[in-house]
Amino acid sequence: MSMVCYTTVLFDLFDTLVQFNRDRLPVVRINGREIRSSVARLFPVAKAALPGITIAAFYEAFAWSYQEAERRRAADHREISAAQRWDLCYARLDVDPTSVPRELTERLLELHVACLAQAAEPVAGRAELMGWLQGRFRLGVVSNFDYSPGVERILADGGILERFEAVVVSDAVGWRKPTAAIFEVAFERMRVAPAECVFIGDRPEIDVAGARGVGMAAAWLNTAGAPVPGGLPAPDFMLGRLADLRPILEARLPDVCG
Repeated sequence: MSMVCYTTVLFDLFDTLVQFNRDRLPVVRINGREIRSSVARLFPVAKAALPGITIAAFYEAFAWSYQEAERRRAADHREISAAQRWDLCYARLDVDPTSVPRELTERLLELHVACLAQAAEPVAGRAELMGWLQGRFRLGVVSNFDYSPGVERILADGGILERFEAVVVSDAVGWRKPTAAIFEVAFERMRVAPAECVFIGDRPEIDVAGARGVGMAAAWLNTAGAPVPGGLPAPDFMLGRLADLRPILEARLPDVCG
């Protein structure tokens, strides 16, 4: 039987192409504790526009809004956008979200993304792999995230945004991995069939299951060497590190396999 050839490589973003170094986040002191969080940059702006809030209350509402958004997403994989999450935060502070100027939310989003971009570091081996992939495979990103400009900022700051023909983010689609819809947007934008693609991600229940569910090959970046969780499809390829992808793809170039 001929080996399956691939023309296209699609990547998850977080913990696949980039990882967060919390030590690079700013420090804020709350109730005697030092916490690394973008709240250090956000609170002065929010306080000026929302008089009477304390930093402790703001931090609690900010953290709670993330937890609540995750709870809602888990129910049906619908995305809660960053703007919707900020509405949750405002309501937690007993502020009517409809009374908050849009400009404030946009400024808070910009500051938060700047902090995330500062804390984002390339996964080991990324530069070498991306250099080898260029010109050999078509590339795309499919990411669960609540703010598309944040993904684009992180990729741009890392010097790799232009490498990707399509960057598909769940907030723009309305659905998160593992639902088929977000992958289908990538196929449509790139005009490729699922069988031509291999997807690389670090979450078996999201990345592997989602990719296999739409007919793609799936490579699990499993740096911990964990077993495949029960009830989930096995990945086509297991990667102990990102660099392990190259020999897999070298054997599956269109002019090599067939």
